Amino acid sequence: MNPLESLKFDNSFTSSLPADKVQENYPRQVNQACFSHVNPVKAAKPALVVHSQEMADQLDLDLNTCLSDQFLQVFSGNELLPGMKPYAICYGGHQFGNWAGQLGDGRAINLGEVLTSQDQRWALQLKGAGPTPYSRDGDGFAVLRSSVREFLCSEAMFHLGVPTTRALSLVLSGEEVMRDMFYDGRAEFEPGAIVCRTAPSFTRFGNFQILAMRNELDLLKQFLDYTIRTDFSHLCTKTDLDQEIYLQWFQEVVDSTVDMTVDWMRVGFVHGVMNTDNMSILGLTIDYGPYGWLEDYDPGWTPNTTDAHGRRYCFGNQPQISQWNLAQLGQAILTLMDDPDQIQTILNSYASSFESRFQDMMIKKLGLQRFEKPTDDDLLKELNTILQVVETDMTLFYRRLAEVDSDFLPENDRQAMEPLLDCYYQPDQLTDEKLKTLANWLQTYKKRVKKDGIPDKKRRKKMNQINPLYVLRNYLAQLAIDQADTGDFSKVVELLDVMRNPYQEQAGKEEFAKKRPEWARHKPGCSMLSCSS
Repeated sequence: MNPLESLKFDNSFTSSLPADKVQENYPRQVNQACFSHVNPVKAAKPALVVHSQEMADQLDLDLNTCLSDQFLQVFSGNELLPGMKPYAICYGGHQFGNWAGQLGDGRAINLGEVLTSQDQRWALQLKGAGPTPYSRDGDGFAVLRSSVREFLCSEAMFHLGVPTTRALSLVLSGEEVMRDMFYDGRAEFEPGAIVCRTAPSFTRFGNFQILAMRNELDLLKQFLDYTIRTDFSHLCTKTDLDQEIYLQWFQEVVDSTVDMTVDWMRVGFVHGVMNTDNMSILGLTIDYGPYGWLEDYDPGWTPNTTDAHGRRYCFGNQPQISQWNLAQLGQAILTLMDDPDQIQTILNSYASSFESRFQDMMIKKLGLQRFEKPTDDDLLKELNTILQVVETDMTLFYRRLAEVDSDFLPENDRQAMEPLLDCYYQPDQLTDEKLKTLANWLQTYKKRVKKDGIPDKKRRKKMNQINPLYVLRNYLAQLAIDQADTGDFSKVVELLDVMRNPYQEQAGKEEFAKKRPEWARHKPGCSMLSCSS
């Protein structure tokens, strides 16, 4: 049987929850409903740019199927497979700390939910395939530059071991889309594109918020029960779900959000738009817009031009924002609880849980056995300081630190720091005083390594398994985008291939493991980005 047409669609979301009664597709407030039926707009001249075979394998789709014309037609929105029932989801959210009301899938159209041979559930979603009732003032389409970034980052994060939604394919629509990239009144036509995103569930904190804010409490309970039965079925120990199970569910959402955020901090990822509508109840990284990786270690850096003034979503704030967002989710489900203190107790556990997991993660980054408070509190605090003494490339720092010989006795501070000099963007700024500060921390670290009794070879192996060598630096993505704009997608394919093995040195791929070049410091797309897509 045709592998595409043999996909088994379950579509429990649309069969279990109430639909929008209005059939017409125009922007509006959608009440007493969780979704609206809507079909993708047909692409004029679709062309496949790239696909993820790893994600295709999860769906039982082989390479020949992914390169077929039918695959192209389906994942450009031109053809619906048997069982597909497209829809857009209604949700709300807090944006930059302010309640924004109804938001919803403004340019995402869900094709359906597939059950695989491995008993997995994957929702398939086209981003950029046309308007929905939630598009507000938007056109529902997406452009190539943002779609390349979304596709590559989804898969790069997966291979880094960070919880994430996935991407199956990236397709050119054959249309031109008008966008104002910098919101400066100079809009231009750009190539349109469509990404097929996949996840076990695309449910967000905002799905619960909109129902609570509208006081649609019966529907809120129905939606929460559906979510638990579908995405947290291991909690369904009783026929009727009760408040005890709701609390267990909320605790799991808190725990998975902690894990996701710790992983962001581990690899230096900055989401850029941590609005509550961009928070997954499965603890998955979702909605790749103006994201970025730390190049020089700056906890106050944000990749989002919209956030440049307040820096609400900067790297160092991400743990606190995750907690704030969880508090908004907790507030939404309070209406279903008799004792609000139980929700607060779970929220209060976030700080200690994050601290414990963060410390454990940092100790692993340093190749040590376990966190020992008497020494390691100061070691980590001083590390945070010395990474900011001069511009330090975070990714390269940890890889070079793994190479340090713990037995070597340097003659001076510069010799001590020799293995790490490649990490600094402005090595000429390393004055004698700064070198002494850095060398003192390095000496403390080496003593800590010796105390652990870990041979350097073993420590190096452990560090290189948790500290990536290759990350999707903004300038690398931009180079791929610039080349794609000429019709050459080879750099996109090459980047995807490199990011498949981010922890292993790859012969001939040294250029992907270098510091950001100086020309990219302020170049559009290589440093900060807008939300325009």
